[in-house]
Parts: sequence; structure tokens; C-alpha cells
Amino acid sequence: MAKKKVASRAAAQPAVQMKWSGHKTAAKSSARKTVKSKARGVAAAKSKPAKKARPKQRIAISHHREEYFKSDGLRTYAKYRDLGIQAATHGLAQAHVIRLQGPCDPAEVSKLHYHDVEFQMVYVLKGWVKTYMEGQGETMMKEGSCWTQPPRIKHLIMDYSDDVELLEVIVPAEFKTVELAT
Repeated sequence: MAKKKVASRAAAQPAVQMKWSGHKTAAKSSARKTVKSKARGVAAAKSKPAKKARPKQRIAISHHREEYFKSDGLRTYAKYRDLGIQAATHGLAQAHVIRLQGPCDPAEVSKLHYHDVEFQMVYVLKGWVKTYMEGQGETMMKEGSCWTQPPRIKHLIMDYSDDVELLEVIVPAEFKTVELAT
């Protein structure tokens, strides 16, 4: 058995030597292609911005307590319960429960605006809310309704029940809201 291995190595070796000596042009061309391919890979790697490593996410646990609802959010007519997602994801996303304070005052609430976000989702936990979204029109959202709002979509709240509660998830956690003249 050992002789076969040696013989096959010996037989393979002259073939390799022949390839290099007899086909120098093909070998050089192949070597150039490999070098060019590697160079392109290096150039491509250099031209792409390096991905920043995100800090490791933490576990976020939030239990319902009435005192967690605060009036320190985006809307003056709402109370927010932060669910700890922003801190746990280092700003990747935010999630909160929103209670819109009734009765609805259209002069305060119904202002056309958009959010400069990558993702926004709203789920109705309780009550109802009537919205307007550009391209969709007016929609009545009731308990159990869920919707996404594409980035920068113009929208407004038209009306809501006195007991409405919404779950909202937004990416990224920090974003700009732009109010539009009507």
C-alpha cells in the first residue's frame, strides 16, 4: 500500500511540473486572475464602510404599574409607559404603551406630521383610534387592530376613545418628528 501512495505522489509530481513548465502562459494567467480577484476583494472590503459592532442587547422586563405612565413623551395629550426596550437595545428600538387622554381635541390632535424612522408599528390594546395615513385614507382601528407606518408617511390621529391604549414599536429609538402645515 505504501508503494502505491509513493508511486501516485511521484506520478502526480511530474504532471504538476509539466503544467508549470509546459503551460507557463496558462499558469501565469491563472495566477494573475487569482491576484486580481484577491485585489478586488481587498478593494471592495476597503470601499465598504466597516460595520459597527452593536453593543450586546440586554433582557428587558416590564411589569404593569399605573405609576409607570408618564406625561413626558412626544404628544402632550398622551401618557407613556416605557417598556425598557431602548435601554436594552442601546437605542436600536423603542417600545411603549400609550394612553391617549380623552376626550379627543381635534385642534390639538389632528396635525399632519411624519416621523423620520426606519420602522413603526402600532397595536391597539384597548379602545379605538381613527387615523389618516397618506395613500390609505381614514381607518378605524379597534382593539386587536395592528398597523405599520412606512418611513416618513404623512399621517394624523383624527379621533379616539377615552380609554384607548396603544402599543408602539419604533426603530430607531431616537428619531425626528416633522409637523406639516395644513
